[in-house]
Amino acid sequence: MLRVAPLLVRAGFSTPEPFRPEDAELRGTLFLEDGTRFDGRGFGAAVRRVGEVVFTTGMVGYPESLTDPSFRGQILAFTYPLLGNYGVPPPDARDVWGLPPLESGEVQVRGVLVRGTTRPNHWSSASSLETWLAREDVPGIAGIDTRRLTQHLRARGVLRGTIDVGPAGRVPSDEELRDAIVRAPGYAEENYMAEVAPAGPTVLGPSRGPLVAVLDCGVKASILRALLARRVAVLRLPYDHEVPSRWEGRKVAGLLVGNGPGDPAQLSATIEELARPSTRALPTLGICLGHQLLALARRATTFKLKYGHRGQNKTIVFSDGRALIVSENHGYAVDPRSLDGSDLAPWATNPDDGTLEGLRDARGRVLALQGHPEGHPGPQEAGFVFDRFVAAVRRRA
Repeated sequence: MLRVAPLLVRAGFSTPEPFRPEDAELRGTLFLEDGTRFDGRGFGAAVRRVGEVVFTTGMVGYPESLTDPSFRGQILAFTYPLLGNYGVPPPDARDVWGLPPLESGEVQVRGVLVRGTTRPNHWSSASSLETWLAREDVPGIAGIDTRRLTQHLRARGVLRGTIDVGPAGRVPSDEELRDAIVRAPGYAEENYMAEVAPAGPTVLGPSRGPLVAVLDCGVKASILRALLARRVAVLRLPYDHEVPSRWEGRKVAGLLVGNGPGDPAQLSATIEELARPSTRALPTLGICLGHQLLALARRATTFKLKYGHRGQNKTIVFSDGRALIVSENHGYAVDPRSLDGSDLAPWATNPDDGTLEGLRDARGRVLALQGHPEGHPGPQEAGFVFDRFVAAVRRRA
């Protein structure tokens, strides 16, 4: 190993080194509602935030995770020990469809928890993780035992917490951090749609060909790109918008309901729209939160998982016996016992805990997957779900 390092340096590579930003004198504290406390080095914004503390097991894709609207209202801990090695892309970059290169145009999490950070070393990096979070007004803590934190959350379940970053000379007491949690609304009590859903309808993609409506509850940009790459246009609608039969003279030939934050049972307007006969007649694809909302629209029920599924190596097994690895980010699940009397049937399950991972109907109009077939970050083995959906859309167009 000692002989290899000089060769790597001459080849243009460098080994990860601890990255000390200019604000390295900041102190960071995480306080959980059960009284557990973690202290470390603060970075990013020197602010205090309250949120639901969750963890992700993904080894790559931290910029995508941090900009995923599904993480709105949450403080995210990364189990992978080193973050920041390939930096972040320019914040104002856009793809050919005008979409941001990540999953949204801003950091969505309320706080970031990492074991350590490294100096960025990538040709496309515009800034470091630390600089990015400071610009986005998001606090972060490095140097805490994320392994211990993850084990604690797995044992106790998801907990609310306070993340506090400030000058090293000022150490907040447990009492004031606990009081911040008490004063803040609960995770399921907040209205995230006002923060992640679009203000009005927009159309993306080709001016001719099939048009797919997307009820946007905080959909990832990669889900929209998956549709656009299959040469269908996207009518992006606010989460509570009525799905029209036509838009600007074009027939709406399909419906996608994607991911988003919060308790799905709180989105009564979306559930009501998905239950309308004209909406139910469309070929429909539900992803993550959309999977849960489609079930709720058929009078099924959902429940909160103990600590959720968040990572890029989640196994699902389809009803035909195929097993795939998918990326997931959800804290709620559909109760399979509540499907009796609905027109939906289980399509896939999680072999680790038996939770429901997919739904479909006998007529072939509905496909729903709890995981993310688009990946980003993560595998794209389930991309065939988009192909099946688009094929049904083209038949209806």
